[in-house]
Amino acid sequence: MAATSTGEAITFWVLAPVAVVAAVMMVLSKSAVHAALFLAGVMLSLAGLYAAQDAPFLAAVQVIVYTGAILMLFLFVLMLVGVDSSDSLVETLRGQRVAAFVVGLGFAGLLMGTIASAVVNDDGTVTSVGLGGVNEEGNVNGIARLLFTDYLFAFEVTSALLITAALGAMVLAHKERTEPRIGQAEMARRRFASDNPFALPGPGVFADHDSTATAALLPDGSEEPTSVAAALRDRPGDGGTVRQA
Repeated sequence: MAATSTGEAITFWVLAPVAVVAAVMMVLSKSAVHAALFLAGVMLSLAGLYAAQDAPFLAAVQVIVYTGAILMLFLFVLMLVGVDSSDSLVETLRGQRVAAFVVGLGFAGLLMGTIASAVVNDDGTVTSVGLGGVNEEGNVNGIARLLFTDYLFAFEVTSALLITAALGAMVLAHKERTEPRIGQAEMARRRFASDNPFALPGPGVFADHDSTATAALLPDGSEEPTSVAAALRDRPGDGGTVRQA
């Protein structure tokens, strides 16, 4: 086994603690957006470790596919749909956290045992079995050859699994329409038929603050709670109340 270079060792001792701390914060974070940002830190740290191990293909895939595509899509969905603070955090299945912890430990042990059996010899020395032959024609070419020759069936099964997951997400997100779709003309007709056909004042109007969480003041000095978005009114930090002007 080749000795670790100074640059590789420095890269490991810098990025490994960052990845571990970000992973712990991701698990402990109560906000889905914060957890996603910590996950981005984990992925970028792993990409740096891959690059230090002379695996440019894995580093590029880690940044482009996982960090740049999947994680950004997750954040985009969170920003678009939002997170309802009224969602219950009570476990519907008792003991699921303990079971998840036990299964995680078992999977980690199985993974470490498999890797150890592949690289550790009987005399205790560590060798990279077959790594030189695989990387002989290049890292990217070697991975491509293995994916589309020896592991073609597993590759296609994984592709089918991803497609099935995408179709399942579309089916779960689809809602049956129980009433005819309202057009723009009908929406305008209903608006002018209401008591207040005009637009409500925006948040912060005539108030002492211009925050979007501050309700607008009406001419009589009373607050207009509908001028504040429902997501801001329901925030746990505000206790479900509109900020006073």
